Amino acid sequence: MKADIRWLDDASVFRVGEMAAHSDHAFYADAAEADAGASSLRASLDGEWDFKWSVNSASRPADFYKEDADLTGFTKITVPGHMEIAGFDRIHYINTMYPWEGKYYRRPADVLPEHPEGVGTFADADYNPVGSYRLTFDLPEQMAGKRIAALFEGVEQAMFVWINGEFVGYAEDSFTPSEFDLTPYIRNEKNILAVEVHKRSTAAFLEDQDFFRFSGIFRSVFLIARPKLHVEDLDIRPVVLEELSTGVLNATALLTSIWDSVKDVSGIDAADGPTAVIGEPDRIRGTVLFSVYDPDGQPIFEQSVPASRKTQLSGLVLRGVKLWDHGQPQLYKLRVTLTDRMDRLTEVAESTFGFRRLVLREDNTVTLNGRRLKILGVNRHEWNAKSGRCITMDDMRTDIAIMKENNINSVRTCHYPDRMEWYALCDENGISMMAETNMETHGSWMQMGQIHASWNVPGCSFVWEKAVLDRANTMYEWFKNHPAILFWSLGNESYAGTAIAAMHRFFKEKNDGRLVHYEGVVMNREYEDEISEVESRMYATPQECAEYMEKVNKKPFMVCEYMHCMGNSLGGFYEYTDLFAKYPTYLGGYIWDYADQAIEVTDPVTGQKVMRYGGDFDDRPSDYEFSGNGIVFADRTPKPAMQEVRYLYGREAQENGGRA
Repeated sequence: MKADIRWLDDASVFRVGEMAAHSDHAFYADAAEADAGASSLRASLDGEWDFKWSVNSASRPADFYKEDADLTGFTKITVPGHMEIAGFDRIHYINTMYPWEGKYYRRPADVLPEHPEGVGTFADADYNPVGSYRLTFDLPEQMAGKRIAALFEGVEQAMFVWINGEFVGYAEDSFTPSEFDLTPYIRNEKNILAVEVHKRSTAAFLEDQDFFRFSGIFRSVFLIARPKLHVEDLDIRPVVLEELSTGVLNATALLTSIWDSVKDVSGIDAADGPTAVIGEPDRIRGTVLFSVYDPDGQPIFEQSVPASRKTQLSGLVLRGVKLWDHGQPQLYKLRVTLTDRMDRLTEVAESTFGFRRLVLREDNTVTLNGRRLKILGVNRHEWNAKSGRCITMDDMRTDIAIMKENNINSVRTCHYPDRMEWYALCDENGISMMAETNMETHGSWMQMGQIHASWNVPGCSFVWEKAVLDRANTMYEWFKNHPAILFWSLGNESYAGTAIAAMHRFFKEKNDGRLVHYEGVVMNREYEDEISEVESRMYATPQECAEYMEKVNKKPFMVCEYMHCMGNSLGGFYEYTDLFAKYPTYLGGYIWDYADQAIEVTDPVTGQKVMRYGGDFDDRPSDYEFSGNGIVFADRTPKPAMQEVRYLYGREAQENGGRA
């Protein structure tokens, strides 16, 4: 397998050699590690990497991945981080337009009949920066003899990966983890991991979100060691019966063995999972011990069964279960202990989960554990004033604390999956989630505020359908076990067509009890019976909301973005929260948005630290201060509008027993 720079221009190629997505469960070498929450099977590769920035692919050091490569001209960069924040490229903010509009003419492949291959290329572009990253590392002693993978939690936007001069894979989806098997080429000492990151590829048509356009390895990188017998995936299905006191637990542990490998895939076939290349599924020998713990950490069930490819825990009935909701986020734990055929412990895997009952009733009301669901929400871009979308655990904990203090009970991950730890924090703190697929194609169907959908992506293109289904699948597989997720969202502001309808079917076929959301279908009503279980609007007036619920009432109603919080805004917010008392089908909504996107810089005149917004970096085209819409400033200082949020959301939570 060889890397091909032309993949940047091919919409049908979005993953090559990438391991199949799987649940984000933790796994450990033994029970002591599991109890301590510290795994010897995971090692960080964050830190200082060798680095060279190039303005385009033609000028990049194409052979840098080779072990004897000349690194003259290389410098250092910190991983994780953005190239632009590190000073290697210009900082650029734009909202709806594609960042190249007015400079380069580009149209997506397989959308316009007269341009089946697409117009303009990324591989040959004069400006398409490339970051060449290189790290030398020794394999930790405890990982020797195991299957080794490199896990990249977030790389923007397209990356090629080599280990010790051998190509191992390519990936595009910036905001979901990408994992590559290094086992055939890994050695104990002086391994050379090389990653070539291209700022733009065909994925840029799918990632036109309202944010600063960064690039680079902006989330953490890890070495992952898989023991000879390993829990590759955990699919946990807790169900609550209608009487709300009995839970039924089903779980499937997908096991892989030393004989397993992973398909070399370039499309949605990644969902097929690991495939045995030597031996058959019955080569798996050993024992699986399922252990369930209640929210107090007490063991309440154990069962030992023979290991098989798909080992199942079926129909476990638990009486008097404690339910997960906003006010009392009760979490159970499933532990899976593996022993091989010689009765040797090989791995302990575990994941938390929650029992809750989300119901969309025939009258279009929605309940959570028998109570009316009220979304008192906020949209949240990941942001740090100093490091952009490269955020820390402290950033996330601060955000959780601010939300709880101000009665915010739900968050929409606009408009991409967040850092993996965010989902667990929301589970633990009773913050429900609308988990959104990494997709926004605003510039492909709206220009200058007018709808022109002649070349909409993904539209009705089968090529683009495969790409967006892959993104939906990857998000689902990684985060499927989190009780905080009440809605799967198909993306943002991407119009509507058969491709998005296929995404809706994908999530409903999972039959996991969650609802599917998508706002953009209101722009193309032809698909409203096929896309989204809720009527979702942006910035509809309170009167328009009421009119739908009074005259149409076809679906539950939500404002997925409202109260656009620029400047001293949020006036009249009570007109939206008052709708709860009048309309049982009103779900509430998500304020736009949580924190200003602004970057802290030193003012060259005063020497003081100041916040700079879009347009302040000579970035063109730009939407200027439109990057500042938050109810908190970029440094998390609350704006005056937060007082209104705290009061009105608090009133609704109190009226719903504190558990809105």
